[in-house]
Amino acid sequence: MAENHNHEHQHAPLQSKIEQALGKYNCNISDAEVAAAVKKIIDEKVQENNTEDVKRFMFGSIELTTLTTLDSAESVLQLVEKVNRFAHEYPDMPHVATVVTYPRFTKLVSESLEVDGVIPTCVSGAFPSSQALLEIKVAETAMAIRDGAENVDIVLHVGEFLSGDYETVCNEIQEQKAACGDVPMKVILETGDLATAENIKKASILSMYAGADYIKTSTGKEKVSATPEAAYVMCQAIKEYYDETGIQIGFKPAGGINTKLDALTYYTIVKEVLGEKWLTNYYFRLGTSRLANLVLSDLAGKEVKFF
Repeated sequence: MAENHNHEHQHAPLQSKIEQALGKYNCNISDAEVAAAVKKIIDEKVQENNTEDVKRFMFGSIELTTLTTLDSAESVLQLVEKVNRFAHEYPDMPHVATVVTYPRFTKLVSESLEVDGVIPTCVSGAFPSSQALLEIKVAETAMAIRDGAENVDIVLHVGEFLSGDYETVCNEIQEQKAACGDVPMKVILETGDLATAENIKKASILSMYAGADYIKTSTGKEKVSATPEAAYVMCQAIKEYYDETGIQIGFKPAGGINTKLDALTYYTIVKEVLGEKWLTNYYFRLGTSRLANLVLSDLAGKEVKFF
């Protein structure tokens, strides 16, 4: 399913290649224009998507995640067993898209998941800071894939990006994608730290150019996580990149998705900016474990605490 990223200009000097890549896109965008566009979508479009079908779809796009200091083999296994049990207890519901853990638990997840189509996924590359030697990040990614990871989420080096060292940023993504091979790789932009629409647009383009199969808003570990405005800019970048290259990149908002309305807002932005082609549980993922119980409760008409 992963797209093959054979980007052009492979033999040109990297910095000029990067400038060429960015030069093809409009990165001169204002925060005010983005905010106005998002407000219009929320005011006019969100409620029409508040349907049972959409809620069921969103459930099937959830990346069920545990990334805490308290994680243990025992607690991760309990989460996987809930996913396995859910398939039997709710046969009419879609399953979640993935189970996301730290790399040390990848083998456990891979070996204990019993539901076809739920993807063992891990964060890698010195998540959440990305502040490790590149060799360590590449090794961690390679080992996760050896242990059965079928998706890998890495973090863009935000510090180097904000310093203007796009060469290092792209090189680190390319090296980790090389370790992933055909395994789809998400690049987390940490949009709350990038702060401006212009930065988010540039980081989106660079990540896709360097080999991302998905771009993701946030780690959930910083003060500001996903916002509708960041999602809008990222989806616009994905659309322009697709129009330019023909390569379809996935999108994952994550962090701070606390309510059904939050999730519906991201769904609606994807629908309005990218269109139906992205409304599959492959190209659209939701990084929120909280949403699973919220959607189940909503569909059941009573509080359900399954996960």
